[in-house]
Amino acid sequence: MNGYDEKRHLDEDPFAAKGNIVSAFDAFPKSKPQYVTHTSSGGKWTVAMVLISLVLVCTELSRWWRGEEQHTFAVEKGVSHILPINLDVVIRMRCADLHVNVQDAAGDRILAAEKLSRDPTAWAHWVDGKGMHRLGRDAQGRVVTGEGYAASVGHDEGFGEEHVHDIVALGRRRAKWSRTPRLWGAEADSCRVYGSLELNKVQGDFHITARGHGYMEFGEHLDHKAFNFSHIISELSFGPFLPSLVNPLDRTVNTAPSHFHKFQYFLSVVPTTYSVGRPGELGSASIFTNQYAVTEQSQSVPENTIPGIFVKYDIEPILLNIVETRDSFLVFLIKVINVVSGVLVTGHWGYRLSDWLGEVLGRRRRGHSEGMLGVKGHFDE
Repeated sequence: MNGYDEKRHLDEDPFAAKGNIVSAFDAFPKSKPQYVTHTSSGGKWTVAMVLISLVLVCTELSRWWRGEEQHTFAVEKGVSHILPINLDVVIRMRCADLHVNVQDAAGDRILAAEKLSRDPTAWAHWVDGKGMHRLGRDAQGRVVTGEGYAASVGHDEGFGEEHVHDIVALGRRRAKWSRTPRLWGAEADSCRVYGSLELNKVQGDFHITARGHGYMEFGEHLDHKAFNFSHIISELSFGPFLPSLVNPLDRTVNTAPSHFHKFQYFLSVVPTTYSVGRPGELGSASIFTNQYAVTEQSQSVPENTIPGIFVKYDIEPILLNIVETRDSFLVFLIKVINVVSGVLVTGHWGYRLSDWLGEVLGRRRRGHSEGMLGVKGHFDE
């Protein structure tokens, strides 16, 4: 009887409810440490859940930092009359033998050579024997000349390739043209034409031809044997000069196999705005520029045709808006909590199922039936 009384009067203090009436609704049951058992399988599941949680949290952080980009098209509002163009090209001819002109649909002819800078240079300074850029490239992909661009060092931005907030930040900085490499005694067999000029915002034709060819003008015509319109385009863009943005014709190297060779580039220019935050909201920032698509058509031409480099551009009547938005930090924290909670719940159920499966397989190996408390022995008659 004494043993029976002792069993009936076990110390139930660890299992008794404590506190006031509210504690009866506690949804988080607790156990004392002496009633908790640590297992190797539980440790493995814990490590796996921690690793998965870290990966998912880092992914969520990266997605939040990049933000979400929205691309929309709209009819361009307002009336603008000026279209800036930025050019940096090296032609394998002497500067005195080149004419650079622009003629647009309005009938205006602009002597671009008077507004652009022209520096004598050596073709060997820019390309190697295979026709590739010889000098090293900076972070913007431009040829390194020893001076470099004054802004955007250490970044490699491009249309649709990088984050909008980086493009906007770099676009708000001022940039300067790089200097032409010194000749150091080398022969100046090429000409670098670079700079910015303002054009009428209408369809036009930008072309580089030889002296005495292309327009009715006085003076001696250049010998045909001196024609060589091989060229390197380091920059060709429309709008504000933003060297951090890479355009389709940037880094283009094109060689002429004959004296009479005509290079034609057909450009379709699309006005574009990059915005961080929705325009009009507090703290939003944006820049305006232009993108373009290009088609090339180059071929050798007969001697009665004018050779040269011709860039025909057309302005599209639409506006592309690229807006980057980002959730608030509170929303980001809520998403992180949801991710971690989901991993914990899934890991808990996975551990319970694996533990149950291991117990079932262990019983079968010991010869016990699933769901039975035991097996009666056999008696010999």
